Amino acid sequence: MHAILSHSASADEKDYLNLRYKFCTIVQMKIIADTNIFLAVVLEEPEKGRIIQLTAGHELAAPEILPYEIGNALTALVKRKVLNAVEVNLAWKAAQSIPVQLCAVDIGATLRVALDAGMYAYDAYFLECAFRMRCPLLTLDRRMVAVAKKIGIQIME
Repeated sequence: MHAILSHSASADEKDYLNLRYKFCTIVQMKIIADTNIFLAVVLEEPEKGRIIQLTAGHELAAPEILPYEIGNALTALVKRKVLNAVEVNLAWKAAQSIPVQLCAVDIGATLRVALDAGMYAYDAYFLECAFRMRCPLLTLDRRMVAVAKKIGIQIME
């Protein structure tokens, strides 16, 4: 605030600037969060702190496929003997407690992204969602980051 107020500003200008600063509106940003973001948080992965820091005060959104992807990933962790059934149920409940807007995506557009990038449609759903909604993407997937940057999607880092 002090940098805004120059020494040459009148008292009225300073009052206006102080009032404007005091009552400025903070706009929440919507962030498209990949499945791995939710998993990292609920499974207490090392990235959890940074994810919470990046998303604090913002709204999360994801394609409608998100709950199915979380379920699939959790059962895959059981097959690899990383989690047991009790841990899966706890992780699922924790994931469900994270507020997120689930969004429909254009399957045709998603398939074009997937085919152009040589990736699975499951990953391309998140890219299409971020592109269509003009929102930044938060993911731990380096390949998805590279594709997102190539097609002009902002990345939360």
